[in-house]
Amino acid sequence: MKMTFRWYGKNDCISLQTIRQIPGMTGVVTAVYDTPVGEVWSNESILELKKLCEENGLEMEVIESVPVHEDIKLGRGDRDRYIENYCENVRRLGKAGVKCICYNFMPVFDWLRTNLHTPAADGSNSLSYNHEEIMGLDPKRLSLPGWDESYTAEELTSLLEAYKDMTHEQLFENLVYFLKKVIPVCVQYGVNMAIHPDDPPWDVFGLPRIISNAADYERLFAAVPENENGITFCTGSLGAGRENDLIKMAYDYAKRGKIHFAHLRNIQYSNELDFREVGHYTACGSLDIFGIVKALVDGGFTGYVRPDHGRNIWGEDAKPGYGLYDRALGATYLNGLFEAVEKLR
Repeated sequence: MKMTFRWYGKNDCISLQTIRQIPGMTGVVTAVYDTPVGEVWSNESILELKKLCEENGLEMEVIESVPVHEDIKLGRGDRDRYIENYCENVRRLGKAGVKCICYNFMPVFDWLRTNLHTPAADGSNSLSYNHEEIMGLDPKRLSLPGWDESYTAEELTSLLEAYKDMTHEQLFENLVYFLKKVIPVCVQYGVNMAIHPDDPPWDVFGLPRIISNAADYERLFAAVPENENGITFCTGSLGAGRENDLIKMAYDYAKRGKIHFAHLRNIQYSNELDFREVGHYTACGSLDIFGIVKALVDGGFTGYVRPDHGRNIWGEDAKPGYGLYDRALGATYLNGLFEAVEKLR
């Protein structure tokens, strides 16, 4: 297992010098952020990121993410050009030593929350999701935290209209079409593709979700069986779906070598659909983080891990979910779990 930390590049308020001081940290998970979605990343940008990481004693073996253009998901317009651009990015990243690309195939929104600063009794605050609030919104007049600046109102309306008649089957077929062109390049350049599950794992605003549970994974692996076609095992996203047996899934997919990357975090259920994000420690929430880590180790998992969304604690006012303090605590806790489970096997 390699412990990593999400880093948003030179504009991140958390420096590489700070990240390297977290015990057990081997590398960062990052991306090129100044290139439009669907276009080719410059070699100069990729190598500059790698150089900055290496100068701070950190690896850059995981990219999160190379975004998938909406034309690819919709199966329209310039999708073949965008797929070829994606393949070129895989080639360039592979040559630079990248081993894993985390990506998602969620239409329009790659995550949804209704509050970025939900207060807790201990004085911390974190992201949360309230389904009733989401359902009460007009999709054509959306104002969502974290998304208000992602699209103009006209762009968002146009995208939602484009997906209006999209079925789960059509979206899945478009994913398979994409992977059948990308995976051969991954095989050639030694790069694993790790698809992130839907967040939350159910349809919202009529947009289909197709990577939400074990049945979805099995269907994907059957359609594209290469080992390079794997998953990002995100406990918070999958855990929001109460039907998902995270411990069984962690063991089964680790055993099959399908978990290339793991996002480990905890959530606290409020009811059947609502949840808030909490500290990583098992007792803080509804997920058995110890059990999940044990299942990963027992299944032979040797991939990359990062502490996922943290709370804002100790007065920190950072990017919601991506402050330093709580994620550093999470990394230390997770490292302790992995060490204990591995030594007691």
